[in-house]
Amino acid sequence: MTFCLDSTLIEPDNNKEIQNAIILLHGYGGDGKDISMLSLNWKRHLPNTIFICPNGHEPCPINPTGFQWFDLTKDDPKYVLEESIKAENKLNKFIDEVRSEFNLEKNKICLSGFSQGCMMSINLGLTSKEKFGCIVGFSGKIIDQEDLRSRKKNSTDTLLIHGDSDQVVSPNFMLEAKDFLIRNNVEIKTHLIKNCDHHIPVEASSIALNYILKKLIIAKY
Repeated sequence: MTFCLDSTLIEPDNNKEIQNAIILLHGYGGDGKDISMLSLNWKRHLPNTIFICPNGHEPCPINPTGFQWFDLTKDDPKYVLEESIKAENKLNKFIDEVRSEFNLEKNKICLSGFSQGCMMSINLGLTSKEKFGCIVGFSGKIIDQEDLRSRKKNSTDTLLIHGDSDQVVSPNFMLEAKDFLIRNNVEIKTHLIKNCDHHIPVEASSIALNYILKKLIIAKY
């Protein structure tokens, strides 16, 4: 299978039928292999789920071996928004390819991401014509509330998790996102992880897994 973005794929064991997909979007300077580590625990509980972890469409200038969804070298909100929309267009094509390859409706797909990948997941999930199964974001924020408000087309259920000691993306952004999503009729749950900086601890991974299990219909064996 060939997609428009190079990807790390973790398929179900024993050729089990694929009934769901989780698309994991890495953070700034990371790659698909980095974020795919989340699947190590999750896949045991999601036997009919494929995990798809694409590399960002651009190399990252601060880490030549990593990738980015949008450039952060310019401190200009308009520029950041324009670059993020370019990434959205690429990712929407990628999602269409995934759906076609595995014959999945959007409500069988969870969008999840860390930091910059969380930001992309929120925009992708809420600007789609159809709802996704859910959105799960770690340590991110809404890129531009005015833009998202104007383009929002659905109310996909969302979980946001953040460390209370994050020095890279302030946890205040999670609270701002929660307020925005409540005001825009999105079912939102949030968790603030104590003594946690800019990473995904085991506690956050477990909270996310339990949420995904409730939102996706999993075949029981």
